[in-house]
Amino acid sequence: MAIELHDLTLSALAYGGDALGHLDDGRAAFVPFGLPGERVRIALAEEKERFVRGKLVEVLEPAPERVAPRCKHFGLCGGCHYQHMPYQTQLLAKTEILRDQLVRIGHIVSPPLQPAVPSPSQWNYRNQVQFHVAGDGSLGYVTTGIRKGSPGRVFAVEECHLPEASIDGLWPRLDFDAGTGIERISIRSGSHDEVLVVLESVFPEAPELKINEGISVAQLFGGDCLTLAGDDHVVLDVLGREFRVSAAAFFQVNTAMAGKMVEHVLGHAPTSIGTLLDVYCGVGLFSALLAGRCRRLIGVESSPAACRDFGVNLDEFDNVELYEDAAERALPALKLDADVVLVDPPRAGVGRAALDAIIRMQPKMLIYVSCDPSTLARDARRLTEAGLRLAEARAFDLFPQTYHIESISIFER
Repeated sequence: MAIELHDLTLSALAYGGDALGHLDDGRAAFVPFGLPGERVRIALAEEKERFVRGKLVEVLEPAPERVAPRCKHFGLCGGCHYQHMPYQTQLLAKTEILRDQLVRIGHIVSPPLQPAVPSPSQWNYRNQVQFHVAGDGSLGYVTTGIRKGSPGRVFAVEECHLPEASIDGLWPRLDFDAGTGIERISIRSGSHDEVLVVLESVFPEAPELKINEGISVAQLFGGDCLTLAGDDHVVLDVLGREFRVSAAAFFQVNTAMAGKMVEHVLGHAPTSIGTLLDVYCGVGLFSALLAGRCRRLIGVESSPAACRDFGVNLDEFDNVELYEDAAERALPALKLDADVVLVDPPRAGVGRAALDAIIRMQPKMLIYVSCDPSTLARDARRLTEAGLRLAEARAFDLFPQTYHIESISIFER
């Protein structure tokens, strides 16, 4: 069966890592690993009435800025999307994608965007990396299916240029026997080069391990955490303050950029705050550095592990309260007036019930930390319709070489 090929010119980058072009019949074509201005040949991977997704077969006329990717797995692995771009091009692209989302979805005519904040390290910046376990027990990533191989297949990794040095020196030496029941393996590094290996499994049986001295190992299963060696957490230093982060708790994967984000928030938040509400507060990254400015600080977090870490990380403060519950349930029940609200939701954005409750509080300022510009834009539209004004938005590049966009937006009443 002949493969249908199409030649087209790419015009822009879309959120999600693809470049955008149009077929002769007018349908939009989303093409991974392309650059605006390039003439490319694609094979159709998915067809819809109004758009198609294509596999890049050949770059007929490359853009002048195209560079050779560093990693041999680029295009097969789903972890990186922008290795074919110079770093400055990546930053400009992320700013323009954030602008596009705020305009198209958020209905904000001229978003007040500041230039993206670059990562100090374009490579080897991740303090956490997650691997899947291949059928033979080797560590791997999941294929995209865009260049070759079936999508969703785990393939053995031979190199990766994103983890910090302490992780990069360990993961190639790890392997497991087939059939151990371990599904995923995360490796976390702390600010003092400590390393925590986190095993995720369905069953509580621990695999047999030969553990090097100084390496901590924990196993997660069914909501429980079993410490197999060393500690069940790492310690990360942000702006001179140490944060305990447990095996099951979330923390920003780029420690240096976490510091830049906190500095940005501190620079925009009032120096004296009556009540501050920190929603999706995690282990307390922002709360710990804002609590000293507040008469009352209230955190809301659904993860039990993160709540325990929050309690340790903010133990010194008497003006802090923490509610362990989903924001959608907790906020309508709190019935409080907050001067400043800070939200740092997952990719799904702020739940509707939680956002309605925040709007009813009528805060003077809302600080929105986002990891997805499309859900940020959706929520921004509702916030501006409710009387808040977007005063500033800025991308923070926590994820060089990928399409992921972290941002901080300041809304004022």
